[in-house]
Amino acid sequence: MRPIVQSHSSFLWVAMDQLVSQAAKMRYMFGGQVNLPIVYRCQMSYGNNSAAHHTDRPYPMYMNMPGLKIVIPTSPADAKGLLKTAIRDNDPVMFFEDNSLAGVRGEVPEEEYVTPLGVADVKREGSDVTVVALAGLVRPALAVAEALEDEGVSVEVIDPRSIVPLDKATILKSLEKTGRLVVVDPAHKSCSVASEISAMAAQEGFWSLQAPIQRVASLDCHFPFSPALEKLVFPDEERIAQAIYATLE
Repeated sequence: MRPIVQSHSSFLWVAMDQLVSQAAKMRYMFGGQVNLPIVYRCQMSYGNNSAAHHTDRPYPMYMNMPGLKIVIPTSPADAKGLLKTAIRDNDPVMFFEDNSLAGVRGEVPEEEYVTPLGVADVKREGSDVTVVALAGLVRPALAVAEALEDEGVSVEVIDPRSIVPLDKATILKSLEKTGRLVVVDPAHKSCSVASEISAMAAQEGFWSLQAPIQRVASLDCHFPFSPALEKLVFPDEERIAQAIYATLE
């Protein structure tokens, strides 16, 4: 029986030693002689006035630790397919579930299927700008892309689905086509997944770039309880659109 552990992502800190010092390093420390097939289901809540203690999006910190696979599904079909893949994996998998997507409905195949890790999903094809969006910001990115189509701007939207492993090839292929990149990430901007993807694209896709890369992420501060102030911290459609415009100037 492969264990599944469920917790709110803001409570992961109290298990940091078990996650980082033990689970992530066990296969390495034992020279590959042991497996640790465990899935950590981590719920993320933010943007709903939960204040600082309950609004963490900590997946970038765990991305920094070798030995952990990290998954962030954004559709019902992917949630099922990626979870089945994670359960079958012999390494520890952190499965971050964005609670802002809890009410999202979608088609889920009835037949047996799995969704592989490290394979991004091109949600929308475009030719002018590549937008790589994570977690709950995939839907706002798609909404902006649809709105900008009326202005003659063709936006390609990519959902990585997993960040460890990360599908670099799909991102770089899209960048080669569009020449422009915007990365949208609900985590804090500093040392975010947006930062890592931007650095990767700048290093490996430099000659494809026609404009500076834009990052759209949460401000580097804790989420306030005040609804009015909280809106200023978290990325929204307006900030995504502004970043896209900036790449087109």
